This record gives sequence, structure tokens and C-alpha cells, in this order.
Amino acid sequence: MAFPSEPESRRVLVTGCTGFTGQQVTAELERAGYTVCSLSQAPGAAPGRRVDLLDAAAVNTAVASIRPWAVIHLAAIAFVAHGDVEAVYRTNIVGTRHLLAALADLPVPPSTVVLASSANVYGNAEGQVGPLDERTPAAPANDYAVSKLAMEYMARTWNRRLPLLFTRPFNYTGVGQDERFLIPKIVGHFRRGERHIELGNLDVWREFMDVRSVAWAYRRLLETDGRADIFNICSGASHSLREVLAMMAEIAGYAIDVNVNPAFVRDNEVQRLEGDPTRLQARIGRLPPRELSETLRWMYEA
Repeated sequence: MAFPSEPESRRVLVTGCTGFTGQQVTAELERAGYTVCSLSQAPGAAPGRRVDLLDAAAVNTAVASIRPWAVIHLAAIAFVAHGDVEAVYRTNIVGTRHLLAALADLPVPPSTVVLASSANVYGNAEGQVGPLDERTPAAPANDYAVSKLAMEYMARTWNRRLPLLFTRPFNYTGVGQDERFLIPKIVGHFRRGERHIELGNLDVWREFMDVRSVAWAYRRLLETDGRADIFNICSGASHSLREVLAMMAEIAGYAIDVNVNPAFVRDNEVQRLEGDPTRLQARIGRLPPRELSETLRWMYEA
């Protein structure tokens, strides 16, 4: 691995840096000595960097002033059940296009532009046996997944002008994730000592990686050489929701009463999302080993 020597070559633009993933990615990069520049709509972004990605002129001005060595684009509407479908498409596709256009206009383009897609693009992967790799045909089953796949296709029109690298993270969690998401909802109920919880389908299997390991992967993708490609960010190990509930019962010292609410069972529910990390490991090595029980305890005790 090699680091450029000039200070400006340590400047990484992170969009969505105040979000759940962005905060961990920012911390990971800063620990490694990078200067992180933000592009965010949320309070807490760096001065002069509160930019709406749907405002093309503002994005262009901000990117021109930052002149990043590398970019990690995390800003998106990431909640699958988000109520405003049009906002999902506008933010995830049009917002990304504005960013790419601004980056392509720079006198010196970034060395790497990492675009966060999602493993949801694989859908149920019918007929697939074993973990999903990057060659698995896309079959998105909801608007969020469709928006991410469309983003990938749109972004590829910039391939000749920008060094693009796509990531498809599988499910991950950790401290700071909103309780609209499943694992924080479960942990929050146990932390508050609640005795009942309403959930959807308990017979789904997900990876549930630790967000700190995912942040490490994003940093390593900037530091390792290799041609641009699609990378599943995954561990290759999945857990059912029943296992999650059992782990939390052991951590909290009691079992919670679960009511399966049909209203929480989504149409086109992806039954199993488990990735093949072979290509990722060849590029950056293995993710830092963190057991799900360790992540749950971290969240419970936070």
C-alpha cells in the first residue's frame, strides 16, 4: 500500500459524513491520518459544505473548492421502506449524477471515486446456490434497490472520465443506526427493558456486519491498487432474526415476547442475503473479525 506524500493528496471527500455510516468512515479515515472534507445537508457538516446534492451548481462549487484526492460517496436515502419514493430516486440517482459531473470538471480528477450501492440489487437471486458474488445477476425487488442499480448504470457513463469503484454492502449495524432499522429496533427494546416487540418475518437471514468493519473496508479500498470494479462488502456469514433475538436475550438476561405483525412483512421480502467476500478479500484482505454478539453488546451498552 502506498500513500501520496503531499498534504492535499490526503484529502478525502465523504458525502453523507454526518450519517450513520459516514460518521464511522470519517473516524476511520481520520485515525489513519487523512483530512476528511464533508458534503452534507445535515447540521454538523464542515463550514461551507452544507450542500444539497440536488443543487447542481452548489455541488459544483463545493467540489471545486475541496479538490479531493479521493471520494467516498455515501449520501443516499438508505431506508428500504422510505415513504417518499420520488425522493429515493432523485437523491440516489440525480444527486449522484450531480456529484460525478462536478468531479469530472476538476482540473485533476480524484484517484478513486467509491460509490456505495447495495447488495439489495441482487433481490432474491432465485436459482442461486450459496453466497452471492459480484457476477450474480441483479434482480432488485424494491424501489430502493432499483434506485441503486440505476445509479450504477448511470455512473458508468462517466467511466472514461473518472476512476469509479462500486461497493455493494450487505447488511450491517452498530451504534448510531436509526431505530427504524431492524437491529437497532430490537436492541432498543431490550435496552429499555420492554417485554414485547412487534416484528415482521423472523425467518430471514442477513449478514449483520459491524459498521466499524465496513468503515475499515472503505478506507482500505482507497489504499490498495487494482482496477476499478464492483465489490461486495460482506463477511460470508449470515444470521437469522431468531438467532439475533437469542443473542440479545443472553446479553440482556431475559427473553422478549415477539408478535409477528403482518403489516411489517414486506412484499417481495428477500429471504437470504449472504455474500461471497472472495473478490473483496483479494483486494483488501479479510474484514476485522467481529462477532455479531460483540456488535450487539456494543450497541446495548452504548
